[in-house]
Amino acid sequence: MAGGTAGRAATVTITVRDVQAAARRIAPHVGQTPLVPSPEPGLWLKLENQQRSGAFKARGAFAALTALTAAQRAGGVVTHSSGNHGRALAEAARELGCPATVVVPDTALAHKVAAIRAAGAHVEVVPAAQRASRAAVLAAAGMTMVPPFDHEDVMAGQGTVGLEILAQAAEAGQAVRRVWAPVGGGGLLSGIAVAVVGTDASVTVVGAEPELAGDFAESVARGRRVTWPVSDTGRTVADGLRLPSVGERPWQHLHALRIGVVTVTEEQILQAMDWLDEAGVRAEPSGAVSVAAARASGRLADGIDVAVVSGGNRAGADG
Repeated sequence: MAGGTAGRAATVTITVRDVQAAARRIAPHVGQTPLVPSPEPGLWLKLENQQRSGAFKARGAFAALTALTAAQRAGGVVTHSSGNHGRALAEAARELGCPATVVVPDTALAHKVAAIRAAGAHVEVVPAAQRASRAAVLAAAGMTMVPPFDHEDVMAGQGTVGLEILAQAAEAGQAVRRVWAPVGGGGLLSGIAVAVVGTDASVTVVGAEPELAGDFAESVARGRRVTWPVSDTGRTVADGLRLPSVGERPWQHLHALRIGVVTVTEEQILQAMDWLDEAGVRAEPSGAVSVAAARASGRLADGIDVAVVSGGNRAGADG
């Protein structure tokens, strides 16, 4: 199922200071999301499903675009995305006066593609295996590439979730022991890991991944980044986590920080969605994966676990 090492090793470059700088840049555009206790004692939820565009991706998109020069923004940006990053980039580009093109796989959910178009981006639909290569062609023609995860500014922007978790928990008088975040391309998990471990090394950061798209779990086990076929990762209901591998840059940070991972079944993902629904939290499957992993792992004796509900963009959902 696994392929070989994917690409040349990237340099570990993101620090907590980069995340702090991203937080300052995106502050005029992206709001803080709530950190709330769940019905399960000791488990708190970071509600990124309430972020603008319905997912954490707005953080990375604004972090990347606000780091570009005016000339780069004027020339347009391009990305590839199964949905949430594309929508976030489209909204950020519209707000900052920047043309945007989003390449989406033909497996993308229709309501997510519609949301990207509604945000003003030009959309190209290609076979799933060609999404990254087609975006690269457009970038070579003069547009600036803003990848969904394998990009320093994007990673730093996503890491602002981690800074908020620590600050909000402290305000609530809670000591965070573990932070759970889903992993697809690894931008969110690596950004949070850099922010959290760089601020408080006593906190453990753990990835959560569907068993059917368990390339990161295998990478951790083997000690090197591996790639799964799109035909395998495409089986999971968690459409935002169907990437064949974590990104090169996220992997370097996750590997250096020794971030672990817990895999969950499709049944556990759907059960977590139902549990969240009963708690009044509307999450898409990818957004429920961290909750599924945290609930399956039990609570620690002291302090709290925080699960990042990374998005709520499912069919019929608002936002």
